[in-house]
Amino acid sequence: MNHWLILPILLPAVVGAVLVVAVRHDALLARIFALASGVLLLAAGLVLLAISADGEVRVYAFGAWPAPFGIVLALDRLAALMLVLTAVLGLAVLVYAVNGWDERGRHFHALLQFQLMGLNGAFLTGDFFNLFVFFEVLLIASYGLMVHGGGGLRVKAGVQYVVVNLIGSSVFLIAVGLIYSVTGTLNMADLARKVPQVAAADQALLHTGAVLLLLVFALKAALVPLHFWLPGTYANAPGPVAALFAIMTKVGAYSILRLYILAFGAEAGGAAWLAAPWLLPAGLLTLVLGMLGVLGARSLGQMASFAVIASMGMLLATVALFTVQATAAALYYLLHSTLAAAALFLIADLVAERRGVHRDRFDLAPRLAQGGLLAGLFFVAAIGITGMPPLSGFIGKLLILDGARASAQAGWFWSLILGTSLIAIVGFSRAGSLLFWKCSALEAPAPAYRAAPVLPFVAVGGLLAGLVALTVFAGPLHRWLELTAAQLYAPAGYIEAVLGTAGGTP
Repeated sequence: MNHWLILPILLPAVVGAVLVVAVRHDALLARIFALASGVLLLAAGLVLLAISADGEVRVYAFGAWPAPFGIVLALDRLAALMLVLTAVLGLAVLVYAVNGWDERGRHFHALLQFQLMGLNGAFLTGDFFNLFVFFEVLLIASYGLMVHGGGGLRVKAGVQYVVVNLIGSSVFLIAVGLIYSVTGTLNMADLARKVPQVAAADQALLHTGAVLLLLVFALKAALVPLHFWLPGTYANAPGPVAALFAIMTKVGAYSILRLYILAFGAEAGGAAWLAAPWLLPAGLLTLVLGMLGVLGARSLGQMASFAVIASMGMLLATVALFTVQATAAALYYLLHSTLAAAALFLIADLVAERRGVHRDRFDLAPRLAQGGLLAGLFFVAAIGITGMPPLSGFIGKLLILDGARASAQAGWFWSLILGTSLIAIVGFSRAGSLLFWKCSALEAPAPAYRAAPVLPFVAVGGLLAGLVALTVFAGPLHRWLELTAAQLYAPAGYIEAVLGTAGGTP
């Protein structure tokens, strides 16, 4: 049994507990523990990525109980990719926060560790009940992170976030109950084997459960019309927390990829490709409304929030084509959009701290401290998010356009992606003009601001360097993502690895 598989869950769980129990009163020690955990998580993710490169699915069975009776973790290329992305984002947020920002509220580092534990568990779990458990772990941690530092607007947005996700969790349980009632299993691999065998009389219950699960995952992914919670939540969340939340919507996208290819894919009989007719139009509409929100945003944080919505629309519309080429393009865009959105949220926080009462709103204010450096960082992030050359956003959109070329909806894809890209360029040009250019015409003194430490800029620069790396290594990365997508669309290997495991030994 490969014990590396449990490390991305066990490490943050143990460190989080230690931070709460033993070092909660020592800020320096808490930072050391958190940063050490972040580095080790990244190292573990890279090791698991290397292990998964041979295309074999690894399984970890808790208590040596064989699937589908015991709890299993399963590692393939997609899960390993998401673990590395989570570790990179978590480490960047930690580097940003340890400049003193983490002292604005209690238990930031412990909550962040539990958040990473929930995310990693969601990507590794092999059954739906434990997917629900890890969803709740990461959501409980995110509730605390959401209100870190306090404030009326933040608490109000946090309450809305809690209520929406409690409703989503209730629907999740109902959907899981319906699927279990007709299949007798919640193990993903076993479900893939039993869905085609469901009797005709039970097909309605099966389809209802599958559609309800799709609604839950669409809620997590902020897909129209279930996107309403995200702009207020992300725009009012603390900057580093919003940056970490950039991967929260990707959990919904990951779950859709995992379930609706594995269990409701080509071998699912009457339930085959159940998600496609719903997912495609919702994704394209989400793209349009998200970019219109970017154009009408009144603050940089709000603009970043709508950019996340738009990116999820493009991502899930591409996933809805359910082809290897389109899925590989979607995975490349997933990596790009997560890093770009996180960088933009951190830039918004840096801007807000330097503009006093104006915060990050798009109104005229005196020139801000370190404005030239911030303007440069914003310019790079804007190029990435709008999909302009030469960064990875441009390559990602080209891959998506090429992946949709053979689809019957190619005309819609090309028209909407090109049209919304123009809207994004206009919106970000307006934002940069108001925040960094027109302020130079004002003669009022800039707000008092103490010299900032270098670590926040290191964090933002690291995320933007990730966009450059995605661009430079786009060729080999895309070939690796094509292998990842091909592995998804050949679920027999995943099923055999999980159900063929006897006594927990691969």
